Amino acid sequence: MSKKPTAYNQAIHLLQDLKKTHPTYTLGQHVSTALADYGDAWGISDKEFVFALEKYQSELEYNTVDDTEVEKIVRDAQDLTKLFKDEEDGYEES
Repeated sequence: MSKKPTAYNQAIHLLQDLKKTHPTYTLGQHVSTALADYGDAWGISDKEFVFALEKYQSELEYNTVDDTEVEKIVRDAQDLTKLFKDEEDGYEES
């Protein structure tokens, strides 16, 4: 029988995941940004802290763009330019 991890342990695992996925960010940056909406976080419960970290992690995943995605967007934009150029070349005024 496996026990559900405590909120404290969940927070530790979330912070470890954040370190793996965003190694250039410091622990302080992760915590500070995750708790930015809370103002004074002195009395925050472990459960609320986990919620804030999960929300922050989701926002990071949503807002993070991979370099390969950027390269693909640039290539696609270049193809659109070619497509429009081909259409203009085939366009005849009457």
